[in-house]
Amino acid sequence: MASNEEKKSMATAVGSAIATFVLAVVCAAGGWIGHGMWAERQEAEAPKKPVVPPATVAVTNAQMRVYNLPESFVAHAEAMQEVDLLPQVDGYIREMLFKEGDIVKEGDVLYVLDDERYQAVVNQRKADLEAAEAEERRARRYWERMEKADARGITQLERDNAEAAAESAKARVLQAKANLVVAEYDLKKAKVVAPIGGQIGKSAAHVGDYVAPSKGALARIVQIDPIRVTFPLTDRAYIAWREAQKEGTATDYRMRLVLADGSAYEQDGAWDFDDNQMSRDTATIQMRLKFPNPERLLIPNSYVTLVTDNKNPPSYPSVPQTAFFDLPGGNLGVYVVKNGVAEARPVETLGVYDGWRAVKSGLAEGETVVISGTGKIVPGGKVNLGVATPNDDTNPGFKPTLPEK
Repeated sequence: MASNEEKKSMATAVGSAIATFVLAVVCAAGGWIGHGMWAERQEAEAPKKPVVPPATVAVTNAQMRVYNLPESFVAHAEAMQEVDLLPQVDGYIREMLFKEGDIVKEGDVLYVLDDERYQAVVNQRKADLEAAEAEERRARRYWERMEKADARGITQLERDNAEAAAESAKARVLQAKANLVVAEYDLKKAKVVAPIGGQIGKSAAHVGDYVAPSKGALARIVQIDPIRVTFPLTDRAYIAWREAQKEGTATDYRMRLVLADGSAYEQDGAWDFDDNQMSRDTATIQMRLKFPNPERLLIPNSYVTLVTDNKNPPSYPSVPQTAFFDLPGGNLGVYVVKNGVAEARPVETLGVYDGWRAVKSGLAEGETVVISGTGKIVPGGKVNLGVATPNDDTNPGFKPTLPEK
């Protein structure tokens, strides 16, 4: 049996163990309670996230619309032909058969000079020709008789002289004919005719005035229908035009003009000429178009605006310009609404035409796009649909500068 001291020692050890266990339990419970209280305090002190209400926006569906953005150039009207009327003979003007500013046709007689002197010269040259022809006939008959004569009756010298006389008479006939042609030419040029058709300008001489080739032009004729329009094309645009020619699509473009008063010219132009060298100063090449000009609205040396666009333009999904916003890197984006949620989407766009911007990629026809209130949208947030404020971008009555044909 254990002694009393041993029993006391065992009791002390058991008590210590129990006390240690109780203390550990108490500490663990205290730690759990303290952690719970700390977490509750942290949660209470943390700022609460605000609840963002849905933004009210206006939307529209992407529509397939024609994209035909025109390109403009400063162009210069030029006459197809222009001629200064110079008299080719001298004399006094007897008649003026036109009014200044008239439209004349090729071959019209415009001025008639006093031609009595030239007619007299023609008559003289005709008489000279008749005399030369008579002399030629006589010399030829004499030569023929010499050819048939008995060789014993004439000498070789006489035969040679007869032959030379016949050849000389023939030459005089040719000379007389040439003189007559010159005289008839001078008589003909006593009438000044229009070498081309067009509009004749102010006359520098009138009836009774003495004119001569050395005195300068009588008037100028300018052909104005059709008329040329020239414009500079940049080196890059010229290469693109050549590529379009190679592919056979250069004729897909139409060329129209805007006049000085802002009105659209009704006639379309056609390609006529491109120059054979580029300007080193401007890196452009001169291109030339040809336009009908029946109403004479295009005046040579005037400036007009050339507008080019596509005869058969393509269509793209399009939305009003107000739908787009800037993305980092210089790109554009739109908000597409699905199931009441606005999602930001990058898109590749073309230019603005008729108030709508065409989207080359990133948007499909019929998708719902926000066109007003984009600044209030939280990406991925819910939106409420409202009504857009009318403006030129969303007004269906908006018209382009040039009317469609």
